[in-house]
Amino acid sequence: MPKRKAKLTVNHPKALTTRWAQRVARYQLQCSSTTIKRIETVALDVGTTTRVRLALDHDCEALPKRWFVKLPSLSLRARAITALPRLLPTEVRFYNDLASRIPIIVPKVIVAHSQFGKGSTLVMADVSEFGATPGKVGDALDAGQAALVAGQLADLHAAFWGKADNDQSLRWLASPVRQLEDSLGTALAVPLMQRGLVLAGDAVPIELHGPALGYARKRKQIMQFLADAPPTLTHHDCHPGNLFWHEGKPGFLDWQMVRIGEGVGDISYFMATALEPETRRACEFEVLRHYFECLQAKVGRQGDFDALVKRYQVHLAYAFEAMTLTLAVGSLMAIEDNLTMIRRASTAVMDHGSFALVAKVL
Repeated sequence: MPKRKAKLTVNHPKALTTRWAQRVARYQLQCSSTTIKRIETVALDVGTTTRVRLALDHDCEALPKRWFVKLPSLSLRARAITALPRLLPTEVRFYNDLASRIPIIVPKVIVAHSQFGKGSTLVMADVSEFGATPGKVGDALDAGQAALVAGQLADLHAAFWGKADNDQSLRWLASPVRQLEDSLGTALAVPLMQRGLVLAGDAVPIELHGPALGYARKRKQIMQFLADAPPTLTHHDCHPGNLFWHEGKPGFLDWQMVRIGEGVGDISYFMATALEPETRRACEFEVLRHYFECLQAKVGRQGDFDALVKRYQVHLAYAFEAMTLTLAVGSLMAIEDNLTMIRRASTAVMDHGSFALVAKVL
């Protein structure tokens, strides 16, 4: 590992100084002689990672003047829960190894570096640099926006369709670290679901409590069932706060949960978290049809739309689990935004009888 790259890794916002930014700038060959005159923290947010928006004054036209930096979380609870699955190092590797192959809009990376025992630092151009608007956790999207997101996800899934088993560059996504994450999720599913249901209050109707706990008790078998489908590359955390919008088109942020899985799981997660119930009810089957047709056109095969709908309905249960367990862990997301998405996911699960469907297939 080149020493000068290792020096780019920092673990606290206080280390984001002009001297550090100078090292980042000089790591870029086209800006090796640039001078960082000033650096200012515009915003700081703490969740699964510490996210810092910076404004810089420098003299290199090729280097963005607004940076978005991700560091290990300042929250000890969040850092503990994300340390074993190595979420930030996963995102760093995604940008280094896979981002150039992604057929959808992702941020421009300036430096992505992870060193075991030293930490991880991800420096990107702030999406506002090119006039884009970052989404907010808890945003409510409309039917048109949902169709656009579904179309982009179809492009992503089609690009990696059928490659998971024979593409060596994807093998790391099924590494022992990912398997450890899955095992940890199963081991903690019941106590975290219990805590999440209590904290959620009336955001989760009481009639869902029993089925949700039943789901948590059988989580291992459910995850195996959800994985038993044609695999592709999935974002796996596609809620409105992980999107940005540029000229009316969606881009995708926060790839720390990226993995091999079933593509329609991304659609379920998105629809359950990003749409208010009345909007989802009015458009979800049209959006699903749009996703299905885009995917089929790209992969060149005939599929079964009714089968896709059933898989969509089952995957909604995972969206509910993810949002409820996020609340249980705490310090990962603003509580009101978390509750908003729990309410949406609860309604989606009830509308489709997702827990009953899960129980039926096991």
